Amino acid sequence: MPFTPTRLYTGEKTESWVVEEKLVLSAFLLRRLTEHTQQLQERSGPLLGLNQGPDAPVLPKEGWLEQQLDPFNASDGRFFLQRYWVNDQYWTGPDGPVFLHLGGEGTLGPGSVMRGHPAALAPAMGALVVGLEHRFYGLSVPAGGLDMGQLRFLSSRHALADMASAHLALSRLFNVSSSSPWICFGGSYAGSLAAWARLKFPHLIFASVASSAPLRAVLDFSEYNQVVSRSLMNAALGGSPECWTAATEAFSEVERRLRAGGAAQAALRAELGTCGPLSRAEDQAELLEALQALVGGAVQYDGQAGAPLSVRQLCGLLVAGGGGRSRSASYGGLRRAAQIVLHSLKQKCLSTSRAETVAQLRDTDPQVSSIGDRQWLYQTCTEFGFYITCAGPACPFSQLPTLPSQLSLCEQVFGLSISSVSQAVEQTNCYYGGQSPRATHVLFVNGDSDPWHVLSVTQSLGSLESALLIPNASHCLDMAPERASDAPSLRLARQKIFQQLQTWLLQVKENQVK
Repeated sequence: MPFTPTRLYTGEKTESWVVEEKLVLSAFLLRRLTEHTQQLQERSGPLLGLNQGPDAPVLPKEGWLEQQLDPFNASDGRFFLQRYWVNDQYWTGPDGPVFLHLGGEGTLGPGSVMRGHPAALAPAMGALVVGLEHRFYGLSVPAGGLDMGQLRFLSSRHALADMASAHLALSRLFNVSSSSPWICFGGSYAGSLAAWARLKFPHLIFASVASSAPLRAVLDFSEYNQVVSRSLMNAALGGSPECWTAATEAFSEVERRLRAGGAAQAALRAELGTCGPLSRAEDQAELLEALQALVGGAVQYDGQAGAPLSVRQLCGLLVAGGGGRSRSASYGGLRRAAQIVLHSLKQKCLSTSRAETVAQLRDTDPQVSSIGDRQWLYQTCTEFGFYITCAGPACPFSQLPTLPSQLSLCEQVFGLSISSVSQAVEQTNCYYGGQSPRATHVLFVNGDSDPWHVLSVTQSLGSLESALLIPNASHCLDMAPERASDAPSLRLARQKIFQQLQTWLLQVKENQVK
């Protein structure tokens, strides 16, 4: 269906609410770790401590676009303001390339155009760098709240329509030539969007770099913990068979104390820093899910600046120095890991109340959901699934929470049945092609220790659809700011990304000459 182009907004928008500090809901601990890591990486990037001399980098420009709320209905006149960032200090002019950094399920800040792939590659290629925040996240939240009537305009398809109309508006605003190649960048869900932008809009997007992009929607994502399990035994990351065994023992001890009830439960609550009692089965499942996210987060962001724990640090705690290990000692290591994570997130305790989780997710006020939990849950319920479970003897964690208990959130919060969620996942794979999207000029970049790489493209699907799999690299690590401690394999991967883009851009010049 056609969509209506955007209009430029020339006013100024400010954040109209003050976000209260909320307790970390156990069901979204992994999202908090993601946000925490990204924020610290951005603060440690070039935006802070800039030199004030004549050669100092130019601060990025913030702008707003008026986007149609329903881009597939020309008769719907409702609009919302979508934020974008621009870094034009390296741009060679109207014929130069445009690097479009797509936002995902969270706030997109100025770091999107000042660090990572686009900013690092822009000087050599003379590119204009633009960051586009995803609708319904960050400050790009439409007026009217987050009820179901509004959320029906939140999907990856709407986000791609925003990208297309922004392409037109920004081309006019910056006088970008019609022959200028646009290249999309994105990581995680935004990496999928980058690949799909090239797939669905090849006349607008010349090429894409999709980092850690989970292309295949899946209801039961048990493969996530399979990768976590392997990583806990990977010596290159600091893991070992002893670490895997210690993790298993630690979770067994938690479950034993939960079953014991009474004083054992009260001690568990105090030691693990939960905010409420653990007598209800659903609250116990929330705790176990949070502990699994804690370990999974250490693997997912292993070795990255801002991550509270690496695999090596976590295993050091679990194994307790390698001597005198017991189930109780392994549990003690897990308890210390929980304390480190809560301290890093600046939280006094962890909410394990299922009722509190449901109540907060039902709140349609953007002040409550500004961090994006309600919005992202809606997208998982209506498009992607991605519910992490622990199935099979190879998983070192608890069998709780089960898939039905996670799916029940879709019904409790949005009234969506399990069958509708399952159908939505199938439709997403049918629409985009899953792990075989058949999009040309897309480079898929993944780390083999990242649990999400199993849903991405890790082998080249042809001469124009390339893939890089970086040994022992974590989630979106190639997009993180460069550090002196970066592994040679990571440095090599970044060189290959640069070379691939150079090759594609050379093709553009050759075609223009012809």
